[in-house]
Amino acid sequence: MMPQATTFVALFCGCGGFTLGMLRAGLRCLAAVDSSREAIATLEANLVHRRHADFEPPMHALEKDLTRFSPQDLSALLGTQRVDVIVGGPPCQGFSTVRQRDGSNHGTIRLKEDTRRHLYRCFLDYVEFFQPSVFVIENVLGLRTAVGGSYFTAIQHEARILGRSSGRVGYRVHAQIEEAPRLGVPQKRRRQLIFGVRNDLPGYFPSELAPARRAVLGVTLGDAIGDLPVLVAGAGQHLRDYDLGRRHDFLQGRRGHVRRHYLFEVLEAGSTRQLANHVARPHSARDLRDFALLPEGTSSAEMMRAGVEFEFPYDKTSFKDRYTRQHRNRPCSTIVAHLSKDGLMFIHPTQNRSLTPREAARVQSFPDWFEFPRARTHAFRLVGNAVPPLVAESVGLAVRAFLASCHRPERSRTEREHCSVGPLPTSIVEANGWLAIVAAKRVHQLRRTPREEFLRAWHALLWLLPELHPDSALDHGEEVVETCAFTDPLPLLDRRFLRSGWPVALELVGREAWRRFEIGELSDETFYCVAAQVAGLNHRAAAKFGGHCGGSEIK
Repeated sequence: MMPQATTFVALFCGCGGFTLGMLRAGLRCLAAVDSSREAIATLEANLVHRRHADFEPPMHALEKDLTRFSPQDLSALLGTQRVDVIVGGPPCQGFSTVRQRDGSNHGTIRLKEDTRRHLYRCFLDYVEFFQPSVFVIENVLGLRTAVGGSYFTAIQHEARILGRSSGRVGYRVHAQIEEAPRLGVPQKRRRQLIFGVRNDLPGYFPSELAPARRAVLGVTLGDAIGDLPVLVAGAGQHLRDYDLGRRHDFLQGRRGHVRRHYLFEVLEAGSTRQLANHVARPHSARDLRDFALLPEGTSSAEMMRAGVEFEFPYDKTSFKDRYTRQHRNRPCSTIVAHLSKDGLMFIHPTQNRSLTPREAARVQSFPDWFEFPRARTHAFRLVGNAVPPLVAESVGLAVRAFLASCHRPERSRTEREHCSVGPLPTSIVEANGWLAIVAAKRVHQLRRTPREEFLRAWHALLWLLPELHPDSALDHGEEVVETCAFTDPLPLLDRRFLRSGWPVALELVGREAWRRFEIGELSDETFYCVAAQVAGLNHRAAAKFGGHCGGSEIK
């Protein structure tokens, strides 16, 4: 019998970038939900009505306001409360570093409340109800600093304790930054990812995503768009034929392999009959003359400092950049929804115009068969708000691999607890004793602690706190909360950082573990010691069930 596909729900799904990437990774979409009519219509046209050989289409594409459409409503529609993964990108405009006017995000004067900042709570309501094995949130880096980092802290803290008041296990949460070029996306995009793994599942979600198999590294803007037909400002049509002669010339030369791979493996241009959305917006004659003064890869700010005079009436006393011509041999600037308003920061490397919606979509790694609305404003907004499918595919593959590792064939308990990582605690008292010796030391004393002694304490920490991810040991925030251990209060654990969940008394231990890991003194196996985590989870389960763990033992 064929194994069941891992299922997911995409919330705040936009036009379907995250959904497409997860589908390409082999997961099955139960529902994709967004409040935007244009977004859902675009997703539905591309991923529901159009059939694809390599993935099943989503079951439901829903235009719903997630502040009114409850998890119970979705469960009734799906006929199940079982969902393996929930992914989504709650609207990021409330956190964006672009929106700093009047202190709206980062200033201390006239702080403006933006209700979109609270939509992450709708996402967490769905996580709490469906209890997926894994959840993934994608957002802008501005989330880290918005309102002094309080939202970044709140998302992680609230996710960590989800459902605990009703006896559920909560989530092991950690945050990491996505570097799009490292995953084969030709733009300088950096985004915040927050991962949550249900605490009854063993293992640590990988702290670095691997590129999808279809990805090719080192792709530039020129590699992504260089075969497209030449346009002047204001020209183009929604559907047109490819310029196959230009494509042939484009694929010649030393970068032919990279270009061919990105064009056919990622953009799937070979399976697309016609080119859509390659329409250039018009620009004023003055803007076009200013564009012509920009060499490839330069901005108006740079050129003004070099003495170039532009026609646009700049205020020289408070100069703000206006024009940027992209460079064909570098990654593009980050594609953003502001492209719907103007394209002045995205001037084509060699043509005197801004990028078209199709060029922006290619930079985002959308395949050529994925068609956007004819209206440029809508198309640019959807493309700019989307998660690059190639990034989402890396996320999906990491999720599948992680969940498979959670259910791999069991090793014997003896092998698990006495493998190459060394001895592990057998009781709370023993674990606390091992840890207390090291926790009392200062920084210079920790550095001189013998490896075996430090490692025993580190594994005692992972045994006592299997709900923590080692990657959270370096970013705690400033807020602290009083708490207690899972049975009897332990002095080392009674105060935690709200953001990371890390005990305040063990902050230096975490930093020392990272130092030793980065210099190679601790291996992956000893630093991310799943054996210690599993033993701690089993001990906790045994204590909960009166010492009789039985079938509930963690595998």
